[in-house]
Amino acid sequence: PALSVSRSIAMVKIKRKLVTSDQVTKDLLGKRGKKKNPNAKGKAKGVTPKAPANNEVVLPETRNSDEPVVKKRLWKNRQRVLLFGSRGIPFRGRHMMDNLRRLLPHSKKDSKMDKRDTLFSINEIAEMKNCNKCLFFESRKQLDIYMWASNIGSGPSAKFLMENMSTMEELKFTGNCLKGSRAILSFDPAFESAPHLQLLREVLTQIFGTPYHHPKSQPFIDHVFTFAFLDNRIWFRNFQIMEEDGSLVEIGPRFTLNPIRIFDGSFIGQTIWSNPHFVNPNKYRAELKKSAANKYVNKVQHKEEYERTRPTVTYPADPSSEIFQAEEDLE
Repeated sequence: PALSVSRSIAMVKIKRKLVTSDQVTKDLLGKRGKKKNPNAKGKAKGVTPKAPANNEVVLPETRNSDEPVVKKRLWKNRQRVLLFGSRGIPFRGRHMMDNLRRLLPHSKKDSKMDKRDTLFSINEIAEMKNCNKCLFFESRKQLDIYMWASNIGSGPSAKFLMENMSTMEELKFTGNCLKGSRAILSFDPAFESAPHLQLLREVLTQIFGTPYHHPKSQPFIDHVFTFAFLDNRIWFRNFQIMEEDGSLVEIGPRFTLNPIRIFDGSFIGQTIWSNPHFVNPNKYRAELKKSAANKYVNKVQHKEEYERTRPTVTYPADPSSEIFQAEEDLE
């Protein structure tokens, strides 16, 4: 088009009319050559935009197709528990692990660990599984089951002897709860009486507490995990919360944790606390065998004493009684 410049103002000839270049620019940028109304779409001066509701993500009016969609991130407590055992574990230990996996939706499982591997290698296994907590079941002589509760990485870790185990299948209680639902953790007031019990309470809380908004959990709370401290042991129970009256009905499983030691590291480190009341199960079985052996020894000693003091003659014989015996022989 033909251009004519006058007083530093550029003129453009459009449809046989001279129009300033500023108007052309506005026509190109704005709709029909008009400026956008700043008061439109709730953007008037002095009017504050409406605050978004809880957990609501406000998206822009236009979005590039290459940009990822903003997702809701409500799962902040990223606790993951690795729950597995060692080879040679008895059937009751396997069933107990299955029960705990069903109760803990934030748990992960792995293949059984060889007995020749060291316990410290569990840290590497947990890191590969992206877990920061661990429950490890260790078997000894296919009789005793030891449970390790550890905080992967920095520690601490605690070792327990599992006693009085009863699975859900054995108990057959009437209680029931939704699979994957979250549980209320109830601790005995005795856990505040000693420092080592406070530490165990924190470890058990982080392991058995299902994180809020976990992808595999259900948004319901319908059962209670109870941890009671009695006779220097931790007693675990699982109860259902009834909707009608709020009463409790036991679901299972049941087990008792006899604490042995607490270490400052994860499956390694110095001993922070040791249980002075703990008796090794091997020593306990040896005492039972010894008492049974003493019972047999006492029985043998009583028999020898009876044979030694046994009289050779029961009572003195009457010589007159032989007269009738002699007459019978003559006949």
